[in-house]
Amino acid sequence: MINARTPVLWILGLLSFTSSVGFAAPPHPAPSATIERLAIGSCADQNRPQPIWPAIVATEPELFLLLGDNIYADTQDMAKMRADYEIQGSVPGFAAFRQQVPILATWDDHDYGWNDAGAEYAHKETAKALMLDFFEVPADDELRQRPGVYQAKIFGPPGRRLQIILLDGRWFRSPLVKDPSPYRRYRPNFDADSTMLGEAQWRWLRTQLEQPAELRLIASGVQVLGYAAGFEGWKTMPLEQERLFAVIRDTRAAGVVLLSGDAHFTQIKRGDGGTGYPLYEFTSSGLTHGNPIGAARPSPLALQRPYGGLNFGTVDIRWQDDPAVTLRARDVDGNIVFEHTIRLADLQPPTEEIK
Repeated sequence: MINARTPVLWILGLLSFTSSVGFAAPPHPAPSATIERLAIGSCADQNRPQPIWPAIVATEPELFLLLGDNIYADTQDMAKMRADYEIQGSVPGFAAFRQQVPILATWDDHDYGWNDAGAEYAHKETAKALMLDFFEVPADDELRQRPGVYQAKIFGPPGRRLQIILLDGRWFRSPLVKDPSPYRRYRPNFDADSTMLGEAQWRWLRTQLEQPAELRLIASGVQVLGYAAGFEGWKTMPLEQERLFAVIRDTRAAGVVLLSGDAHFTQIKRGDGGTGYPLYEFTSSGLTHGNPIGAARPSPLALQRPYGGLNFGTVDIRWQDDPAVTLRARDVDGNIVFEHTIRLADLQPPTEEIK
């Protein structure tokens, strides 16, 4: 949080930082804490300039969600991946940032280890250990005891409960189906045996959605809604996309908002997955490099023109007086590019029996 001592803390953070492991990480909010602002982002290339971190700090988030591609390793050499984390940890802006703002993270392909990789990636066990070490996940944390990096947290008292669900779309994911067209990478895979999350993670997700919460942020490394020119996304596995919508519907989970990264632009989409209320997806990407050309791709679900410059997002929650969540896309200086407010009353399934 920004206060009168922030400049001193910033300087001390830079002076005391020595490696990517052993930094003075701020504690996560207590489970009882009411959270009113988070920041989100994805796609941080350790070898590119990173001017964006001070702007994120200046928005005073209580928690930051890294949505994947937290480094760009793309390697079969785990010594190189370790070195890439060391490089990222030594970036002054990031080193100072993570001593001030608590972080929760999932991964996407480039930090998992290989472009568009899934369950077949041979070094995922080591990649997971390096990621958890980098974010100083305790040795006895349950996250280290199970395959993958999916996790969930609930913050706040009844009436103000925020559930954060970070999915792992890499560890268990079946191979993608190549498209023979030179203009598309992949075509939809309708194989009933293919999976995005794996059965263990699907069971876990249902259990999480059965817990009571007023607002739920479900984070995916790749986009959930829509389908962009044959690139990665949940639409490459339509049966799994429908399964996600079905588990939200069948558990009667209220308050779901989707978060995603990967795309190298930011946008807000609104779709209908048959859950009984609109599904919104806030994509935030990238922290070190954008894609103006990609941002120009039209989407019938987008609420506004996507922005392809450096960006991050903030999620502001108003718990009193008609509770609502406001999604704001921000540029490298923290300026608001676009925003959209969603009343929590509009994120209710068509029944009074909600979770």
